[in-house]
Amino acid sequence: MSQFGPMMGRRSLLKAGGAALALGSLGSLAACSSAGSSGTASAASGTFKMLYFGDQKSADALQKSLAPEVAKLDSKITLQVSAVNGTDWNDFFAKVLTQIASGSPPDIVGVATEGVQLMASKGLAIPLDDYVKKDMDNLKSYFSDVHPALVEAMMYKGSLYELPSDFNAGNMYYSTSLFQKAGIAEPSANWTMDDFHNAAEKISKLGGVNGFSWVVRLWGSWTSFMYANGGNLLSEGKYDGGDWLWNSAYAGDPAAAGRKGGWQWGDPTANSAPVVEALQYMIDMKNAGVAPSPDVGGGQTLQGLFASERIGTAIGGGFWAGGLHNAGMKADAFNVQLFPKWKSQRHLFGTGGYAIFKSSKQKDLAWEILKLLIKPSSFDIIAPGNVTTPARKSLMTAERYSTTGPKNWKVFYDTLTDHPDTAPIPAPPYYNALATALNTRTTEALSTGNAKAALDGLQADLEAAAKVAQ
Repeated sequence: MSQFGPMMGRRSLLKAGGAALALGSLGSLAACSSAGSSGTASAASGTFKMLYFGDQKSADALQKSLAPEVAKLDSKITLQVSAVNGTDWNDFFAKVLTQIASGSPPDIVGVATEGVQLMASKGLAIPLDDYVKKDMDNLKSYFSDVHPALVEAMMYKGSLYELPSDFNAGNMYYSTSLFQKAGIAEPSANWTMDDFHNAAEKISKLGGVNGFSWVVRLWGSWTSFMYANGGNLLSEGKYDGGDWLWNSAYAGDPAAAGRKGGWQWGDPTANSAPVVEALQYMIDMKNAGVAPSPDVGGGQTLQGLFASERIGTAIGGGFWAGGLHNAGMKADAFNVQLFPKWKSQRHLFGTGGYAIFKSSKQKDLAWEILKLLIKPSSFDIIAPGNVTTPARKSLMTAERYSTTGPKNWKVFYDTLTDHPDTAPIPAPPYYNALATALNTRTTEALSTGNAKAALDGLQADLEAAAKVAQ
């Protein structure tokens, strides 16, 4: 019998067609991009294009807010903020790649962890090193407010490609009312997988509800269990370099100790024992009726089910606070806690920011606008309503979450500060292929009930993708 109960025997969605088209055109686009990081604000004129993840109404509000500031930088410039909607960051990124391939690249684009290494490796985005060094005195207040783990996740081969604006770690949300109905005490910060499993089983016995639910994608999926179980899809390492940043922006900060030049994702390890055990656990949860068949994509459906009290627990980041509130859930009807401890209590996270495109003829202006985007006053304009977690710790306040909840909002940043082994999702330059294969093989595993066979297939998929990317 398993330690988690009798059920045990032992996580993005990409639009494949659009992504494939875009990826096929990346090389030629990079080749025709302007070289270097020049392009002065004084020489800039015409339209400045920025792509925004969200709806056009929000993009228009952002444009209206930023336009006066941009006019101060260059009165000849017309700021154009265009929304690109998607089910999640991966869907958004696939659409951005398609737009790039069509010959209409932006000056600045929002890029999450998923796309940083792809953008950097293909020469689509420029490193920000020289700009950061030049403005370090002015940026020290920013870096002192942003955890170094988020910054390191935006680096590639020793260079920094984005300044983090927001992030989301894979914490565990729970329904306070369903916990009460099932007679379960609310989880503590040091709760275990046994605690989680027992709670999920008891809630499922209430009838008409599931103890846990999840989505098929890389973030917010069974991959959180994989991290807690000491596994990963790829071997982990760090690129050399980055001292120029750590020794200036984070001098004396213990949280910066051991940081290097970005995450180096090595050989695939998708069928290693900890990974197999994590996915098999999810299969067994489904087969026992504790978790339903998972949703595929961004998780909006999952938030709706949770808000209607049909799910007891689910993996979510700070963006769930706004999502559940928008779904009509009261602030005291749910709460959030650290992911439960298995072999470790390691969490995964994703972070977002803005990259300057190499093809931009207005790079210096783009840098000045990028600095506007990371100002504290810009955050709620860019991401109103707690639809993500601020990268700036100073913005994490009780007032921010007083309307939306959750009560335990401190856990979002505590995940970074209290668990230094917390790491970004595996996002190598061939991330698109990885995400697509993960979704396919996860679906296969759920259908067949055999995690090992499906992950053997995923291992082969990733080995092939890595070889192509070399």
